[in-house]
Amino acid sequence: MTIDLKPEQQSVIDLAVRSGAYRNPGEVLDQAFEIIRGQLDFEDWTGEQREAIAAHIEKGFAQAERGELIDGDAAVEMLRQQRAERLKQQG
Repeated sequence: MTIDLKPEQQSVIDLAVRSGAYRNPGEVLDQAFEIIRGQLDFEDWTGEQREAIAAHIEKGFAQAERGELIDGDAAVEMLRQQRAERLKQQG
């Protein structure tokens, strides 16, 4: 496969190689593709989680509308206790 790079793209690759961080243009592209793959994987994860997160938010709003609220200090203390329990269980 042949790819025509824009001059700006070639300059970035050349700069990366000259910096000494990469031995050749192929390594620069390998790193770039790895970064892109990570972003795509993250987008897949967030897409899958979007519905679950939206459901939690909707539930929270409904609880707030019914007056089922927790004082901020009490909520922080509850989270601290839950964390302490998790840490204790992990050993």
